Amino acid sequence: MSNSEVLKILKEIPIFQHLSDEHLTLISKGFKIYRVKKGEIIFYQSDESTDLYIILDGAVKACLLDPDGKELILNIFKKGDFFGELSLLDGRPRSATIIAIEDSVVGLLKREHFLKLLKNNPMIVISLLSALVERIRMTDEMLGAMVFLDVSRRIMKFLMNIAEKQGEKTRDGLIRIKKITHRELASCTGASREAITKALKVLKFKGILKEEEGFFLISKNFESCSF
Repeated sequence: MSNSEVLKILKEIPIFQHLSDEHLTLISKGFKIYRVKKGEIIFYQSDESTDLYIILDGAVKACLLDPDGKELILNIFKKGDFFGELSLLDGRPRSATIIAIEDSVVGLLKREHFLKLLKNNPMIVISLLSALVERIRMTDEMLGAMVFLDVSRRIMKFLMNIAEKQGEKTRDGLIRIKKITHRELASCTGASREAITKALKVLKFKGILKEEEGFFLISKNFESCSF
């Protein structure tokens, strides 16, 4: 990936939007760029590392794993997103495991390099705090959904969160998003795979959700439907 391509991605990242081209160039030069294969673990929960990662291409998931191999997906990060900010700020071990869900390219920015950048550009702190607050709100919503919503509504809430960022409207007024496996849906909603399969059948029967060539098609009026 060329330096100009990296600069273009950095300009689109909210925490860097206040920086001049000169500062962005300094950041890009301080990057270490890695290519990771689908399924490769970038770091484990409790790892002693404090660097910031930015996704230049592909996608990764942040998850919690138990000793039996079960996982709970906390978030999915795609091109232009960053992760690792908690350990970057407080210097403590990683709070989640990060796994590539596609072949990806990530940029690594050392903690000392980033902290030096903060001293000269305090507006980055405000942008970083805004991103942290948004992620905390998302976590609160996810926990609330697991406690108060049935599996069908958990699925639809999760899919609509994705649709808001990545969805495409079809001519029929449906919302198209990339299909997600039953296993991934189970990990993201805290439900069993059996419960996911049953709930998806109900959603398809009611016309709320359809599958088509690797995509989910969501009815924009799903909230008015009874589950």
